[in-house]
Amino acid sequence: MARAWQHPFLNVFRHFRVDEWKRSAKQGDVAVVTDKTLKGAVYRIRGSVSAANYIQLPKSSTQSLGLTGRYLYVLFRPLPSKHFVIHLDVSSKDNQVIRVSFSNLFKEFKSTATWLQFPLVLEARTPQRDLVGLAPSGARWTCLQLDLQDVLLVYLNRCYGHLKSIRLCASLLVRNLYTSDLCFEPAISGAQWAKLPVTPMPREMAFPVPKGESWHDRYIHVRFPSESLKVPSKPIEKSCSPPEAVLLGPGPQPLPCPVASSKPVRFSVSPVVQTPSPTAQSGRAALAPRPFPEVSLSQERSDASNADGPGFHSLEPWAQLEASDIHTAAAGTHVLTHESAEVPVARTGSCEGFLPDPVLRLKGVIGFGGHGTRQALWTPDGAAVVYPCHAVIVVLLVDTGEQRFFLGHTDKVSALALDGSSSLLASAQARAPSVMRLWDFQTGRCLCLFRSPMHVVCSLSFSDSGALLCGVGKDHHGRTMVVAWGTGQVGLGGEVVVLAKAHTDFDVQAFRVTFFDETRMASCGQGSVRLWRLRGGVLRSCPVDLGEHHALQFTDLAFKQARDGCPEPSAAMLFVCSRSGHILEIDCQRMVVRHARRLLPTRTPGGPHPQKQTFSSGPGIAISSLSVSPAMCAVGSEDGFLRLWPLDFSSVLLEAEHEGPVSSVCVSPDGLRVLSATSSGHLGFLDTLSRVYHMLARSHTAPVLALAMEQRRGQLATVSQDRTVRIWDLATLQQLYDFTSSEDAPCAVTFHPTRPTFFCGFSSGAVRSFSLEAAEVLVEHTCHRGAVTGLTATPDGRLLFSSCSQGSLAQYSCADPQWHVLRVAADMVCPDAPASPSALAVSRDGRLLAFVGPSRCTVTVMGSASLDELLRVDIGTLDLASSRLDSAMAVCFGPAALGHLLVSTSSNRVVVLDAVSGRIIRESTVFQLPGVHPEPCPSLTLSEDARFLLIAAGRTIKVWDYATQASPGPQVYIGHSEPVQAVAFSPDQQQVLSAGDAVFLWDVLAPTESDQSFPGAPPACKTGPGAGPLEDAASRASELPRQQVPKPCQASPPRLGVCARPPEGGDGTLSPSDEEGPCEESCDPEGLGQASGPPVLTEEEAGRAGDGAWAAAVGSWGLALPPRSPGQPREQWRAGQGRWCRCRGLRTVGARDTRNSGAPRTTYLASCKAFTPARVSCSPHSAKGTCPPPASGGWLRLKAVVGYSGNGRANMVWRPDTGFFAYTCGRLVVVEDLHSGAQQHWSGHSAEISTLALSHSAQVLASASGRSSTTAHCQIRVWDVSGGLCQHLIFPHSTTVLALAFSPDDRLLVTLGDHDGRTLALWGTATYDLVSSTRLPEPVHGVAFNPWDAGELTCVGQGTVTFWLLQQRGADISLQVRREPVPEAVGAGELTSLCYGAPPLLYCGTSSGQVCVWDTRAGRCFLSWEADDGGIGLLLFSGSRLVSGSSTGRLRLWAVGAVSELRCKGSGARSSSVFMEHELVLDGAVVSASFDDSVDMGVVGTTAGTLWFVSWAEGTSTRLISGHRSKVNEVVFSPGESHCATCSEDGSVRVWALASMELVIQFQVLNQSCLCLAWSPPCCGRPEQQRLAAGYGDGSLRIFSVSRTAMELKMHPHPVALTTVAFSTDGQTVLSGDKDGLVAVSHPCTGTTFRVLSDHQGAPISTICVTCKECEDLGVEGTDLWLAASGDQRVSVWASDWLRNHCELVDWLSFPMPATTETQGHLPPSLAAFCPWDGALLMYVGPGVYKEVIIYNLCQKQVVEKIPLPFFAMSLSLSPGTHLLAVGFAECMLRLVDCAMGTAQDFAGHDNAVHLCRFTPSARLLFTAARNEILVWEVPGL
Repeated sequence: MARAWQHPFLNVFRHFRVDEWKRSAKQGDVAVVTDKTLKGAVYRIRGSVSAANYIQLPKSSTQSLGLTGRYLYVLFRPLPSKHFVIHLDVSSKDNQVIRVSFSNLFKEFKSTATWLQFPLVLEARTPQRDLVGLAPSGARWTCLQLDLQDVLLVYLNRCYGHLKSIRLCASLLVRNLYTSDLCFEPAISGAQWAKLPVTPMPREMAFPVPKGESWHDRYIHVRFPSESLKVPSKPIEKSCSPPEAVLLGPGPQPLPCPVASSKPVRFSVSPVVQTPSPTAQSGRAALAPRPFPEVSLSQERSDASNADGPGFHSLEPWAQLEASDIHTAAAGTHVLTHESAEVPVARTGSCEGFLPDPVLRLKGVIGFGGHGTRQALWTPDGAAVVYPCHAVIVVLLVDTGEQRFFLGHTDKVSALALDGSSSLLASAQARAPSVMRLWDFQTGRCLCLFRSPMHVVCSLSFSDSGALLCGVGKDHHGRTMVVAWGTGQVGLGGEVVVLAKAHTDFDVQAFRVTFFDETRMASCGQGSVRLWRLRGGVLRSCPVDLGEHHALQFTDLAFKQARDGCPEPSAAMLFVCSRSGHILEIDCQRMVVRHARRLLPTRTPGGPHPQKQTFSSGPGIAISSLSVSPAMCAVGSEDGFLRLWPLDFSSVLLEAEHEGPVSSVCVSPDGLRVLSATSSGHLGFLDTLSRVYHMLARSHTAPVLALAMEQRRGQLATVSQDRTVRIWDLATLQQLYDFTSSEDAPCAVTFHPTRPTFFCGFSSGAVRSFSLEAAEVLVEHTCHRGAVTGLTATPDGRLLFSSCSQGSLAQYSCADPQWHVLRVAADMVCPDAPASPSALAVSRDGRLLAFVGPSRCTVTVMGSASLDELLRVDIGTLDLASSRLDSAMAVCFGPAALGHLLVSTSSNRVVVLDAVSGRIIRESTVFQLPGVHPEPCPSLTLSEDARFLLIAAGRTIKVWDYATQASPGPQVYIGHSEPVQAVAFSPDQQQVLSAGDAVFLWDVLAPTESDQSFPGAPPACKTGPGAGPLEDAASRASELPRQQVPKPCQASPPRLGVCARPPEGGDGTLSPSDEEGPCEESCDPEGLGQASGPPVLTEEEAGRAGDGAWAAAVGSWGLALPPRSPGQPREQWRAGQGRWCRCRGLRTVGARDTRNSGAPRTTYLASCKAFTPARVSCSPHSAKGTCPPPASGGWLRLKAVVGYSGNGRANMVWRPDTGFFAYTCGRLVVVEDLHSGAQQHWSGHSAEISTLALSHSAQVLASASGRSSTTAHCQIRVWDVSGGLCQHLIFPHSTTVLALAFSPDDRLLVTLGDHDGRTLALWGTATYDLVSSTRLPEPVHGVAFNPWDAGELTCVGQGTVTFWLLQQRGADISLQVRREPVPEAVGAGELTSLCYGAPPLLYCGTSSGQVCVWDTRAGRCFLSWEADDGGIGLLLFSGSRLVSGSSTGRLRLWAVGAVSELRCKGSGARSSSVFMEHELVLDGAVVSASFDDSVDMGVVGTTAGTLWFVSWAEGTSTRLISGHRSKVNEVVFSPGESHCATCSEDGSVRVWALASMELVIQFQVLNQSCLCLAWSPPCCGRPEQQRLAAGYGDGSLRIFSVSRTAMELKMHPHPVALTTVAFSTDGQTVLSGDKDGLVAVSHPCTGTTFRVLSDHQGAPISTICVTCKECEDLGVEGTDLWLAASGDQRVSVWASDWLRNHCELVDWLSFPMPATTETQGHLPPSLAAFCPWDGALLMYVGPGVYKEVIIYNLCQKQVVEKIPLPFFAMSLSLSPGTHLLAVGFAECMLRLVDCAMGTAQDFAGHDNAVHLCRFTPSARLLFTAARNEILVWEVPGL
């Protein structure tokens, strides 16, 4: 009766008297107007902001409408070209309030637990109309009919209670609102009503229709959800038959949203569904838009479609909801459950579909667990094991390995139970509210699906007959709940019945139904063991008296089985285990504990493992599970052991050790096999007769990130977030190898196509190769600085490519096992792109390489051999229907005969491009995904025959018929419970693999067509529902993507930063066949370093062929093995398997090569002492038109260098006797007077200097650098110290020089190449001619001459010390070599440093922190000690003292005077005679050092870019030279020009004295990057009140006081990183810009932000410039004139007076964006500044049509001058005193332009992009910065 007053309908406006506004509220522009169409009064709601103009019912949010009608009718009309919003607050029966919103503002459907947002689109008249946007100009009156009951039930699985409130927001006209329980048809007249079973709209609610006109021609009816969606009236509790087929309408749908149109739309690209009148359907119900499938309870299956419409067979609409990526995002599909594998597959479109259908069938699953690892069962016959793998239930036949699957769950399975006759299988899934299924175990058919009363089901247990099912879980309040269901009638077509429910406050960890009485149960948990009984529909329990064991934490229980199989209730015994190791034996009849035992570990003296287990007192072993058979009890414990005991627990019968804690055990029904599962994802069983352990399944414990397949061996490699790399056998699905690392996470993997090797990329940036034969690491390269995001090899295996998160691209030569780096290019790949298996793609013929980069919107195609850029496609221009730029996600090449490049985008499209020209081959609409998935597509692939396109889309796999011209919709396959990360075809194209939560193996059912010709670009097909038009896009010039096809030539090599290159004539040389492609010219060595002839066998290759591979091994990687069999002795297990273990530091066990037992295996680690070149962005063009900085005269003179290259090695020298002090900064040698601070700068190197060496006479200095982009070899320059002139220039190596050393008599110079070159060369210092050169067989990390014998030379490397003896015969010098391995007792696999001691001693440092001492005469190591925790990178000896420097930053002084006496004791010497005198901890790893002869004082360099003066006597370290660790972002100056300040990405703000460039103050913010800086102007107060404003990456702005050396204020004006900051002219206001384009205006004293300007929103603010020009000339008022420039080439000029809170726009400048850029992979910044010598001028540089400086006159409003530039500018600064303009370029060049004279001069000095240049206020100095180095230039004449 409470609802009777609302029947049959309720006029809401009338009932609540809206016109009086007492029970309702209005806000904003709300008025009553007369509508001509309805000929009556309506309410008009309009306004620019919807949230500020609305009608709300009821008036207060604390009140409720209390309307219970199922349907809500909204009669409204949207205002033309406006947005509108309708909010409904709906209350469910459990009093949960959900907001349901409809608007044309929404771009996509969004859903949370309390809010549903539906895009509402009413019209689609034009083919290009977007679904989301403004209302059309001809918007009509609409009847929006909302089924509130179905909305809540379908989308949130909640029961509808009542309508609480309504808010109608601008802009729309509304006539009225009605609620009713009846479904009215608004277009049906009385005559039609008599013939159709529908209810007409009441006269009061109906729209007027003139005679002779149709209702549908004048109005729109939107019914949501569809009337045909017959969902039950409450959440589903039961089901009668399994889901078989679900079919949605033929037209495609984008979203679960109401979409309507009253006229047919034949050529619409946008997915719009026509809603015809019911009369046009010949009696059928109208096919309204359906976000979810219709439901039928028919148990008969109809596979044939009929003319009247499809048949619908489904019983679980809410379950389909959980797989929302299938049904909501793929509307217009039908889902089939196939009996072979029961894999749901969807098909869309009305064109011809796949043959066969389905095309995939699930064959195997690699994985175990998901929600947990405790669910694993034996079948009653003991032939199979049942276990979950995330959302799939697997039945595995243990003898054959065959798998069978139960599919249907949409989330991870949390519980399983099987009855005693193998008839019924019960399962529950984890997601709340928990869903349960009952299966016919023999057929795999789902008999019943119902919702559990429990929120989460934790455990299930069947009675032996299967008539009773009990479950334990938690309700929505978190209380423990036990439910009993009757399942006896399910197999006969009946339903599941809830027999009883009970809540308990006791913890329940395990629950079992007894085998002897189906009405009795038992449970155990924290401190309780309870016996349950079901009687009279009530569940009751009583506790067992545990006595002293009442506080134990019980984990599992099991009943003792009768030997003859007959129940023995009188003798029923219950066994319960606990985490304390107790096992209680309980008499169920008397409810008492009969025996209590405890499992204890017993260790033998010195034994590593328990040798015997007993039950007594003491600390026990945690038991996680137990299982009892008539003869024994199986116990699984957290120490990793499975133990079998007799029932009297007298002794252990068998035991098996696992790799992780045992989580579950189960004895087979015959008692001969024991199933065990571990928490590490292993599942296997122990055969008690043969005493052999059989592994059934292994699993990753975290999502799989990538996979790769090897054809010849049939192997699969996977990498996972669990930090493992695993190799699987595809035939058996068994794991072969497991490589693990606790420190470095693998990210990408690929196989070598021809060798038994695979490559893996890691989060540290390392790329390692692994041998499948030896199961070890071969080679490691660390040329990346960020995590590896992509990895791929060419089909012939000659080249390998990798990309990283910092944007670099590396090319490797894999022609031999000792693969090496060819090139490393910076800023090529999109830096913020996530790791993806499809991040890099190589064409099938190996000629092309494609990747996403340098930005998200571009895809680049390069020649794989030369890395010439051939094509650049701007994907952002392809999405014509979207308001935002599209971005590329993954790339894939088609077969070589097609020449297609496929690109998946962020808008879920697949674009097919021509890989040569870049034109669109197919319209994106054809391959547009039918629905928008929230997850991007990380992986896609095309089959070899170009028949099938495979895409990972959320938790689904989609397969398209690529060859069909009509482009039918895809088949969609589900089964994964988490997003699919990778998909791939097997090499034979017969199988498909998908990886996400687990790895699925699918059979391809389509027949092979080896002779099938590849399809070309398909012609246009007929337009129809579900298929858009296909056109050749070449005819549309406006739709062509932007392209860039540079023409490579000999004089124009690619702009790449070269990290390493192969030696001449080595493996890295490329033949003309490698260069087949668009360019047939071969480049000279100055270009690409390629030879015109074929590769030849060099001495290096011949050496490898004879000695075997020089391999590498990383000690942190281990090979995981299966658990030891019980019958195998433990010693035999460890020795026989050769298990790797990780020792202290970086140490390798078992370093002998089985292929060459005489040669030790080498190791090359990232911790080696090696030069690390900084990222180089210089172009080869930088050598043209530039000049070194002149010593005198000219426009600029280099005055000072701020910084030290901490990435070098031994790149600092100091001689205390002469005072000579030199170090390197970039490509400069800086010679500094330590007393006066004066500097000399020796320039000439074309790349960054790696190392220095000073002759013993201190008259000659040698400096070495790496290769540059303009030279094929590295340089060594020999300088005259007295004159500072370069005397000799030699080119010794093709790779970077790692070390230099002069002989004691200064007659010889030895040079050592890096780990790629591995060349040792001797040079005569008289003429610096090459005396001798040899190729080393392994990486060497250090070289030194014997100071006591000029004819002896020593090198140290991996596991060996190499002694060289120089013998001179006339003018010839020969080398004799002796190699001594490091003794195993030392345990050091890698020697990283060396120095000679007192004769004949040699000290060597290791990567593990050891220092070992050698007798050079005897060639043996006799002493070692642990000197540090990190690698020893530096050793120095003098007198009786030794200095060691390590990677941990520790500098230690050792007294080693007694070591010479210990030499006579040999290997028996002890290190107790060596002791540490002093220790200092510096700010980074020690890379260089020089000390006086007494080692009392010295200078030490660290990787932090700091040079320290160290005094051991005083125990102090004083900073001499200091630079920033990372990129310098800004330089600002104090008003009096006495100081300057710099900020860096290392988070520091440093204040320097400008005269001496000494560091005065440093402000450090940890874990943040300081991105911008500003110094307060002089007028803000007294000089002592000067302040700095610094912006950081977290959006914070900090104010520092320079005088007080403290932070005054921290504010947070931005949600994202700041990019620029500036003070107003009075210093009382701070303007800051961020990367989202917002400009905030704040008070630096109070920290308040009082204005935010969003005019530049969407592009980062690059510059804010403020000047105090008077604004009257510009026609505006204000005291300040300021501008803001953003990255989208726009500049805004403003006039402001912040004291009056006045800000006015003066001018707005937009500059064109070029179609192509030459900016080395990234867009140059847009920079602007006011001209200091003419206040009316503004200067701008940025990406444009031309490389130029644009001068704009603010008064004339026009460009008045343009100054051409050679490159795009990276930085800009204007001199305040003269008409000078400084411009920095990415080509490592600085240009100074005299604007008055029109002349320019270029300067070189930096080794990287000059990203910052700033004139001082007096214009006397110019500061320039490249990365972290700062050069200070003096401007003569000022």
